[in-house]
Amino acid sequence: MLTFSRQNSFSTLRSIICLLLLGGLAACQSAQQPPSPISTTVTAPSISGQIDQEEGVTLAFEPFTGAPGNISDELSELIGAEARKQGITLVRRVGAAATYRVNGYLAATGQPSNGTVFYVFDIVDGSGRRVKRISGTEDTGGASGDPWQAVGSGTLSRIANRSMVEIKAWLNR
Repeated sequence: MLTFSRQNSFSTLRSIICLLLLGGLAACQSAQQPPSPISTTVTAPSISGQIDQEEGVTLAFEPFTGAPGNISDELSELIGAEARKQGITLVRRVGAAATYRVNGYLAATGQPSNGTVFYVFDIVDGSGRRVKRISGTEDTGGASGDPWQAVGSGTLSRIANRSMVEIKAWLNR
């Protein structure tokens, strides 16, 4: 007759539980799930009022991110002047209705001998979906300390010109 000690029963039970757990873990691993996609939802800008159809396509530039106030102000003026030259209608009232919103991002890096301004303008439609990206770089003179000190009117004028030329080409596609 076979006799089981309490110790043998416990050891056998523990082995069975371990096998079941390992089997369960193996089953989980056999059906790999792809990682869930990263959300790339863009928050829709608030667009109030109706777009005047007689006015045609309009663009509203949002405040620039990354640049100091004096640089942003000067670039805004230069973009406005360049838009007029290119025949592009800009909406200047805060919260005014526009066909497209333009979000601008600027950054400057530099050393005492040279520097660079990086710019990106994302054009988004009424639902907040990016429909066009304009980006580029402009070289600046050097500056010790703050690289924005080396960014002059000539640099900002080239950024405004190149951006408006690209927007005009995109609108006329």
